[in-house]
Amino acid sequence: MSLSGIFPIEKWSFTTHSILKVLTKEDYAYLLSSQSEQLCQKGDVIFREGTVPSGVFIIKSGKVKKYKSDRNGKEQIIYVAGEGEMIGYHAVLSEERYPDSAAALEKTLLSFIPKEDFMEVLNRSPQFTRLLLKALSHEFTVFANSISVFAQRTAQERLAIALIVLREKFRDINSNDKEPVLNMSRSDLANMAGIAQDNVIRLLKDFKKEGILETEGRKILIRDVRLLVKKSNYR
Repeated sequence: MSLSGIFPIEKWSFTTHSILKVLTKEDYAYLLSSQSEQLCQKGDVIFREGTVPSGVFIIKSGKVKKYKSDRNGKEQIIYVAGEGEMIGYHAVLSEERYPDSAAALEKTLLSFIPKEDFMEVLNRSPQFTRLLLKALSHEFTVFANSISVFAQRTAQERLAIALIVLREKFRDINSNDKEPVLNMSRSDLANMAGIAQDNVIRLLKDFKKEGILETEGRKILIRDVRLLVKKSNYR
């Protein structure tokens, strides 16, 4: 079921899928000329906050969490990226260290592009530059919404919004509206919603009793997305 008309998912998710499509065949070939593939298992760290970037990554398959850690090592997941998305380009563009960390949520295949090749194509393609700026601007809206959630929402509302966003991320665009199965640990769910893991477990049980979702191990299947949107209390 589409979220159109019942929840503004575009304000909670961003994607860089379309950015590379504006490149000419020559620029696209140049961008990928020195690429290397990297296969990550669940939990493998792709880059760490504070380290110097050497390039950007394109997700060829799998899911990646972007997160920040406090001094005690507690994570706050700020975004989940999926197939076709590009990560790590913020630090390359700003010529600064990575502002966050990234790790595989599941078995993930990455394409690594050296920053020299990325910057060369950026300089050669004004349209590519414009789309990257547009993506960065939209990300500001997404992060502003996230800050609002942590400041003003209840635990139930936070978890409901996190599940709605993940439902979209795990959706297969070729599945003809078949509901996706969310495969995410309770710990990662807690870190994404900004609530305690015990609360996540309790709230999932409540949602299950109300017929909103089903669970099997760490897997979650949303059964009634309209009711889940209602639980999010989004207006």
